[in-house]
Amino acid sequence: MNRRSFLSQASCAAIGSTTLFNTLVNLKAMNAAAISNSSTIISSDYKALICLTFSGGNDSFNMLIPTDTDEYNDYATTRSNLAIPEADILGLSGTDHGLHPALTDLKDLYDDGKLALMTNVGTLIEPTTKTQFFDESVDLPLGLYSHSDQSQQWQTSVPHDRTNIGWGGRVADLVSSMNANENISMNVSLNGVNTFQRGLDTVEYAIDPYDGSIGIIGYDGENQLQMAKKFATDNMIEAAYADAFKQTYVDIIKVSRDAHEEFSAAIDGVTPFSTVTFSDTELSQSFHMIAKTIAAKDTLNFERQIFFVELSGFDMHDELLVAHDDRMKIVNDALFEFQQAMEEISMDDCVTTFTMSEFSRTLTSNGNGTDHAWGANVMMMGGAVNGGSLYGTYPNLALDSSIELGGGVLIPDISTDEYFAEMALWFGVSASDLSTIFPNIGNFYDTSSGVMPYGFLNL
Repeated sequence: MNRRSFLSQASCAAIGSTTLFNTLVNLKAMNAAAISNSSTIISSDYKALICLTFSGGNDSFNMLIPTDTDEYNDYATTRSNLAIPEADILGLSGTDHGLHPALTDLKDLYDDGKLALMTNVGTLIEPTTKTQFFDESVDLPLGLYSHSDQSQQWQTSVPHDRTNIGWGGRVADLVSSMNANENISMNVSLNGVNTFQRGLDTVEYAIDPYDGSIGIIGYDGENQLQMAKKFATDNMIEAAYADAFKQTYVDIIKVSRDAHEEFSAAIDGVTPFSTVTFSDTELSQSFHMIAKTIAAKDTLNFERQIFFVELSGFDMHDELLVAHDDRMKIVNDALFEFQQAMEEISMDDCVTTFTMSEFSRTLTSNGNGTDHAWGANVMMMGGAVNGGSLYGTYPNLALDSSIELGGGVLIPDISTDEYFAEMALWFGVSASDLSTIFPNIGNFYDTSSGVMPYGFLNL
């Protein structure tokens, strides 16, 4: 019997001899031990995943554009007044494709092997053809083209149901016990509450892009009134209460206070970056705060962390060319600056940044913008990424193709499950646990194959 099987059976036997509470604690600890012992993880190696979501629906076929003459002509015909001029496209080495003109630094990262792209990814329950879609012989994701449903499904990877438990939260439930720090969640959000990072027993630790941990407002002040507030607050939360609800409440406040003080001290101790100056946009400052948090990983006692960042403004039903150029410039600067910071502290091989958006947008114009669609292009960045490559088959952008449903809506070729599963494996999740996180993964990927779904990450 291998250790993993022993732990699994032992954890079941433990239910008969302990309280329910202790059993749940033991199950979590044993599961973490089993994962740490799996062949896909080295528990002493720090790793971080950073989810960058483009809220509103990124027009990703103007982010990644064909440059082959025939394919570009199809693109230009379909996109009409929204097509990027061929001369402005930033060609990618070794491909017949290029990036949006604002992504100058990301093109360099691609050419240097530090950035990759995956084409036509989307929410799927099972592989779907155009015929199956129209004759309704295949299960389809709930609420296609809906902002709320599709955003939720990219964050949960559960397209067949509406749940508020995210796949980043489910991953954290499995591996969080690897971290020595019990005061601060391994899931750190730069945009407050989100579905992606919420697990069954994991909640995100929200920080501010500019100020880091906020804590209790006025608690850290130095004037007389603020010092009195601190004294009164400490007295209240350090006291013991007979009422269980009161005690639970003050315990939560105390943990929050202590986590704030611990996090703030760790961030304040980080040496400023010398090779990069982060731009004064909220996205760049978010990545600056993530960089400082990663630099403080040893002080904070973290082996695994998951970060969430959101950039809004992609619901471009009008003025698409101008608005999308603005968003792409912000993305270009923030990601390039962050990659420089990771290289400065020699952490680039340990950190993988990936993008997602609830859907791409229609290939056809609605006059001066686009509407909600389905399949989308995404980016992956970091030292562990097998960069300088496009993964998947870039679709033909002509209307009436075998995957075009009308109006320039494309059926995805690659499921979000496959995209996310590769990052979960890299992060340390065992292949045998993938179906727990991604219920439909077996419809797209053989979890017993021993190979990565697409190979865009090095284990």
